Amino acid sequence: MAVKIRLSRIGKKKVPFYRIVAVDSRKKRDGAFLDDLGTYDALNTKLVHFHEERIMDWVSKGAQMTPTVKRLLKLHKKGTQVAKPAKKQVKKQAKTAMPEKEEPKAAPKELEAKA
Repeated sequence: MAVKIRLSRIGKKKVPFYRIVAVDSRKKRDGAFLDDLGTYDALNTKLVHFHEERIMDWVSKGAQMTPTVKRLLKLHKKGTQVAKPAKKQVKKQAKTAMPEKEEPKAAPKELEAKA
């Protein structure tokens, strides 16, 4: 059985709140879990509870952390507030007129002279 430490959503619609859990990797995201390891409020970007010693215990038993949980653990160890990941900026393209068609270039004089 491959155990993963990942986030399980428990928040309402448009109010993201996650539980950090140890779960069998074949289970659903919000399905049954083996151990509750903490909670994360994504809306306010803060860790509400974080049981670092229990997470390290699961890792010593062979559990794999997801990249998001690794990021949360790293920030918890630093003692800093959890920051939101940077969003990609979508640039609005200015409406431009259709490009003007270029006139065909005249043949070089050398070619005209030979013909």
